Amino acid sequence: MDLHLDADDLNACVQCGLCLPHCPTFRVTGDEAMSPRGRIHLMREVQDHDAPLTDEVMESFETCVQCRGCEPACPSGVPYGHLMEQTRETLADAGALTPLWQRLAFKPLASPTLLQTGSSALAIAQRLHLVPKRLGISTELPIRRRPLEASGTDVYFFTGCVMDAWQRDVHRSGIRVVEAAGFGVTPTNELAPCCGALQAHAGLAEDTRSLAKKMMANLEPGRPILVDSAGCGAAMKDYGHLLGTPEALAFSERVFDIQEWLAGHMDRLPVAEPLDLRVAIQDPCHLRHVQRVHDATRTVLRPYVRELVELDDEGLCCGAGGAYSVLQPDLAGQIRDRKVASIERSTPDIVASANPGCSMHLAGAGVPTVHPMELVDRALGRADTAP
Repeated sequence: MDLHLDADDLNACVQCGLCLPHCPTFRVTGDEAMSPRGRIHLMREVQDHDAPLTDEVMESFETCVQCRGCEPACPSGVPYGHLMEQTRETLADAGALTPLWQRLAFKPLASPTLLQTGSSALAIAQRLHLVPKRLGISTELPIRRRPLEASGTDVYFFTGCVMDAWQRDVHRSGIRVVEAAGFGVTPTNELAPCCGALQAHAGLAEDTRSLAKKMMANLEPGRPILVDSAGCGAAMKDYGHLLGTPEALAFSERVFDIQEWLAGHMDRLPVAEPLDLRVAIQDPCHLRHVQRVHDATRTVLRPYVRELVELDDEGLCCGAGGAYSVLQPDLAGQIRDRKVASIERSTPDIVASANPGCSMHLAGAGVPTVHPMELVDRALGRADTAP
């Protein structure tokens, strides 16, 4: 079967194994088929030698968290993330991956009204204890949401889909911090309802391309686009590769993680008394391994908390992986156990994570987790406690 993988990219892997310690699924299983080089070997067998798509082969591809922790460790620069996304796209197009119920579950993400209505219904069901634990929703979802208002046109603030429906208070904190630096903010709201990250992970790349084109058409050129979800930011920065056009590349170049952008404007943020907190930083994989701007989180947080603590696991994935914790709960739980153990060894008061999936996944294990912007907002004395 032709997986439509670039031969040079595929053959760049020399099977050295330096990726193994950085792969969360290999770390918890010890199974070569659950490692990056094992999966690449299977890709070669399928594409070059027409190996059958056995249950074992499909399981290997389906259980990848797509954290891309292997990429910084690879001396050959293998673009593993793009290889896995292309493999999943080909398999999904052939009907071998991402069944109909999963495809239908992604549809509301592109419709803010439908998503927020459904989320409010889910919030009510949550309060009635009707939500299955398998969904991993441990934080209390909001039933109502106050709209995000524009304060100017200096920057766009990407609001997205699930995070906007479930964690709009994080958006509000981020917007207040940017405004405290003296910039006017335009929330994207319906202009950019979804970035397509979850769809791309599931192999539904054509849906992601459609969402990317809509966003590019709706957001005026010139303005920086700030993103407070690491997974969304990584997806939007990849539009140049996804669409392969100069316009998409230019769009991607004006996308910034919010901490990344604020780190370049620290002189404009007010001085404030640091919060009396020992804060452990959990780097989301798509901030550390894909965008590679995780140091900015430390730059932004350092003036506003008493102490920052580094975890001792070298940025190993927490197991959230977008929808991974729902689709692969056993593996996700085992991966999370390692992260929680690292957090416990660091003895923090609280954990800062710049990705909604990570924070919710960790909260499911009882870890107190907040977005870095919530801490900065709190330190600046601008926290809004209204529901």
